[in-house]
Amino acid sequence: MRTQIKICGLSSFEMLDAAIDAGADAVGFVFAESPRRVTPDAAARMAESLPESIISVAVMRHPDRHEVEDIVRVLDPVFLQTDVEDFDRIELVGPCRPLPVFRAGRPVPEKLPRLLLFEGPVSGSGEVADWSQARKLAAKTRVILAGGLHPGNVAEAIRTVRPYGVDVSSGVELSRGKKDPGLIREFVEAVRDADRQKDFIGDVS
Repeated sequence: MRTQIKICGLSSFEMLDAAIDAGADAVGFVFAESPRRVTPDAAARMAESLPESIISVAVMRHPDRHEVEDIVRVLDPVFLQTDVEDFDRIELVGPCRPLPVFRAGRPVPEKLPRLLLFEGPVSGSGEVADWSQARKLAAKTRVILAGGLHPGNVAEAIRTVRPYGVDVSSGVELSRGKKDPGLIREFVEAVRDADRQKDFIGDVS
């Protein structure tokens, strides 16, 4: 199965073009407190140039209802990503779908969503998430693995966790918030190489 690739924290057209050219499947625009933060209007302008095949994700953390309504209205993202407990108090309207974030070390409910993002304790910090916990989740539902991924370790992460997708932000940056097109390309190539290896050898467990 082809691993889905999300490049997160894009804040300029140059970064967006690099993700598109490299072959990303999804891009994330950050609205939480972060050096990668963008305004809804800026994200919407960038999203206008996205091919239909690439998914837009609004990345938030503990937003209030008004913030969610504003971003969904202006950006019209395919997914809204925020911590799983946030969805207990916000309601998505229209076609926007939830992408709940589960964080390493926290209790996991028995009933899991059909799709989730597994992250380290702090988003965008470069800290590697707990792959053993992620693998257990990936055996039960579709998991997008985030947290500390970069071109040098993403193939091992795919072999270990066998996720539905992978998400990278700081691992393709030259400095905090500044994406490097070369690193984005290397990351995507490493994922596709890992996919080809899976196809060649079969189950990689």
